[in-house]
Formats: sequence, structure tokens, C-alpha cells
Amino acid sequence: MAVHLSMLLAGLIFGFGLALSGMTHASKVLGFLDVTGNWDPTLLFVMGGAVAVTAIAFRFVLRRRAPVLAEKFSLPPGGHVDAPLVAGAALFGIGWGIGGYCPGPGVALLAAHGWETWVFVPSMLLGAWLHRAVKSSLGGGGARAAVAAPEN
Repeated sequence: MAVHLSMLLAGLIFGFGLALSGMTHASKVLGFLDVTGNWDPTLLFVMGGAVAVTAIAFRFVLRRRAPVLAEKFSLPPGGHVDAPLVAGAALFGIGWGIGGYCPGPGVALLAAHGWETWVFVPSMLLGAWLHRAVKSSLGGGGARAAVAAPEN
């Protein structure tokens, strides 16, 4: 129960941050990508703030033997960049650039107005389902390796 409540709280904080920063508006993302027109650097500051907080917080979090609400950390193996990772990142970026939405704002906007969100979210879920189906049919697992936290 505590795990689910912490996920709900984290999602609410994330959604609030997206709304506060204006990142739930596709025009903000598309304005950032419009480098030859009326460029809007807002997204750069939001991402920079997120990266800075993460870089600092992870230093403290990963010093623990285990997360607060789990038995061990579940981290991807470091330093491994392969073709599926690059292809997935490219597809994500292309979709984000075309629509101006990514999963976080898309889900947050389900509570707001606009038919675009009701097209985006089911399409995103269909894409995730297709990915899983294709990956399992090709024999790929997809589960991330559990890695113990570094000890000090």
C-alpha cells in the first residue's frame, strides 16, 4: 500500500510540476523545437533543472543499501548503448516533435480539455503494447537487470 501511495504522490508532484512549468502545452515543446522561428527556451530550463536535481539526488539515494520501499535497487546496466536504445530514442523524439506531447504531459492532460490527448494516449499505449508483442515474439525479454547499490 505504501508503494502505491508513494507512486501516486510522485505522479501528482510530477504532474503539478509539468502544469506549473507549462510543459503540458504542446506549443511550449514545439516552440522549443522551432529554432528558426519564435524560439522558446522554457523547455531547456525545465530539463536543466530536472537534470540538476537528479544528478544531486542520485548521489545521496544510491549511497543507501536499498530503496526505502523496496528490497533492492533496480537499475539498468550502465554504459550499454545498442541499436534498440537508439531507435527507441529516435522514435520518441520524432513523435515528441510531431505532436508536442510525451507520456508525462499526455497522461496529465487526460484531466484537461482537448481531443488531441484522447488520440495521443491510446496511440502511446498501443505503441507500448506493439513493442512488447514484437519483442516477445523475437525472443527478447525486456526485463531490466537488478543491480545492487554501490557500497561505500
